[in-house]
Amino acid sequence: MLYISRILGYERVIHKPFQQLLRNWHKERLTPVAWEKPKIGWTKLNFDGSCKCKTGKSSIGGIFRNHEAEFLLGYAESIGKTNSTIAELTALSRGLELIIENGWNDVWLEGDSKSLVDVIVSKRVVRCKEVQKQISHINLLIPEIKSCIITHIFREGNRAADKFAQMGHHLKKPQIWRDIPPNQVLRIVKEDAEGKTFFRRR
Repeated sequence: MLYISRILGYERVIHKPFQQLLRNWHKERLTPVAWEKPKIGWTKLNFDGSCKCKTGKSSIGGIFRNHEAEFLLGYAESIGKTNSTIAELTALSRGLELIIENGWNDVWLEGDSKSLVDVIVSKRVVRCKEVQKQISHINLLIPEIKSCIITHIFREGNRAADKFAQMGHHLKKPQIWRDIPPNQVLRIVKEDAEGKTFFRRR
């Protein structure tokens, strides 16, 4: 009995630091990610581009929602062969054009490409002429909007836009959905509205 008690005691001694280490690892290494609603009166655009590595075929997508997380508009389109950077920029450009067409004044733009968001926010000049052309177009559109902010979100918080971009690969012509989202994104829109959170390793 004494021998067994000692073994159990050692197990507790070993197990306790392991539990503490595991808790600390989760605390330090995991970041919560969730889609956030815009402020009252604001419209939020999540945009995304998709590029098939093997073929280079690309598509774009985006989704607009209001402060109650209600679906306003979604768009998707195949844009032919290009790279992921151009696809992301094209997705944002198309979203900005739709903002102006619909007369939305206070808009929050959000994408999952941090480098792209940083370039636009800092207005840096890039070497690639095609990328710079896209950025110049975006910089012309943004001042047309009364109030506009742009932020980065990890992919887990940009799932609805990603789904629209994936849908774009299968479209023969550009498509827009108004008021009612397509079935493919219904679950994601609902989960975002409910504040579903994902945990991402840093």
